[in-house]
Amino acid sequence: MEEFYKRKLPHIQPKGATLFVTFRLAGSLPQTVIEQLRAEREAEVQAATTDEARYLAERQYFGRFDEQLHQSGGPHYLKQPALAQLVADSLHYRDQTVYRLDAFTILSNHTHVVFAPLQKDVNPDGTPQYHKLSKIMQSLKRHTANECNKLLGRQGTFWQAESYDHIVRDTAEWERIIRYVLNNPVKAGLVSEWWKWPYTYCRSD
Repeated sequence: MEEFYKRKLPHIQPKGATLFVTFRLAGSLPQTVIEQLRAEREAEVQAATTDEARYLAERQYFGRFDEQLHQSGGPHYLKQPALAQLVADSLHYRDQTVYRLDAFTILSNHTHVVFAPLQKDVNPDGTPQYHKLSKIMQSLKRHTANECNKLLGRQGTFWQAESYDHIVRDTAEWERIIRYVLNNPVKAGLVSEWWKWPYTYCRSD
């Protein structure tokens, strides 16, 4: 059985899957921009006649979404090294206990991460039970929001409730997504080489 949950977008977590997740600061995009992006996505997905066309539509949607984040005039709290490091440490903390952490990069208003939730238990029927994406993100965002708000001396919502997540289909896609994540700071003009960005990580084994 797959985990299925829904807020504004459907989320499906096949057991044993590797996931690409992007989460962003609250207020990092205006509601009008979000609604326009979703309307474009919906129209393109509905117009698609094959699974591959729908997949391409999703990729194009995410590309526009990420580009808007790079151009955003909203909050950029994660420009502060202490806050970016706090998020990085929290991502590492869960590695090998809750998930296998493959890669991440932390930008000023959003974070990209690739991980594979680990087996948590065994169901009564003998099938494996994995850590749920929803629980992972709730825990991660709650902890980092509380700690970042303390450092900022502020109260209120820190992360946007909704995250973007995508199931990695195969090894080729995994490699493409890892390259995308690592090169995000390069694309943003922050560094000339991905390894020069201090808040980027890639599993070496």
